[in-house]
Amino acid sequence: MFQPTTIKFLQDLKKNNNKEWFEKNRKVYEAAKADFLDFVTIIINQLQKKDATLTGLDAKQCVFRINRDVRFSKDKSPYKTNMGTFINKGGKKEMSAGYYFHLEPGQCFIGGGLWMPMPPELKKVRQEIDYNFSDFKSIINNKKFKTIFTDLDKSKEYTLSRPPKDYDENNPAIEYLKLKSFVVSVKIDDKDLTDKGFIKKAVTIFETMQSFVQFLNKAIEG
Repeated sequence: MFQPTTIKFLQDLKKNNNKEWFEKNRKVYEAAKADFLDFVTIIINQLQKKDATLTGLDAKQCVFRINRDVRFSKDKSPYKTNMGTFINKGGKKEMSAGYYFHLEPGQCFIGGGLWMPMPPELKKVRQEIDYNFSDFKSIINNKKFKTIFTDLDKSKEYTLSRPPKDYDENNPAIEYLKLKSFVVSVKIDDKDLTDKGFIKKAVTIFETMQSFVQFLNKAIEG
């Protein structure tokens, strides 16, 4: 579980997103960061029992910086109001499928998969889904998977309006072949964050998507 002080820090940061306030509260931030890293370390240790590709992975390789890149943004707020981690075999900078956790009061969620891959990786995933659609369906139609996630995110920003090149509209897998991202997610209530059972709950959710993540990585590596 997270310390209440970690949640409060993020709530306060949202109201005081400026460097002066942040520097005055740097010690509180460092404690919150350490709390988050401890959480990520535990998650990695649990997940690698069934996903050997995560062996030897360090939490620091997976956690995003709190500083925002404001160079090309109209919003010049210097800090993110969340803490995020992407756990995958090479760390957050590698193009592979993995497990994501977003810590932000009121907007927390657990997710995973492959977000906006580059054209070569996107082509491989589509090809794998097309060739092995029965295997893909067995993963996403698994009772536990559907209970937690229902389905992949098919929001407009992640979906083509027309079939991708070389695929027919009548392809049985077309609703998934149109996707530009292959991700699932589930919202987390704030009250769960400080509950003693949260680690177990988070691990269960992540483990439910392991076959999905492994299918995507097999496609990329193939």
